[in-house]
Amino acid sequence: MVEVAITKLSSKGQIVIPSHLRKDFKIGEELLILKNNDQMILQRMKNIDKKFKEELKIALRTEKALKKYEKGKFKQKSAEEFLKEIENWLDKLIIVRK
Repeated sequence: MVEVAITKLSSKGQIVIPSHLRKDFKIGEELLILKNNDQMILQRMKNIDKKFKEELKIALRTEKALKKYEKGKFKQKSAEEFLKEIENWLDKLIIVRK
């Protein structure tokens, strides 16, 4: 059954989920927010597959690094240092996917 409610965004960026919609949620429970243009979707993290959670963390780190790069906040490395870092990153990715 679909339930509907209207809420507001506070000046601090907080959104109140009306009590009748959050009765099954626990304080401190993690929620995933997916934004696509003007649409936002909330999803309980506990219901998300473990592999997807790890891949999501990697994607978020990559996005954060890209933003730092775009702002000119990055470290210059030699080709050898860069390749070693990628190798370490791939080792971690392989472990996550197992």
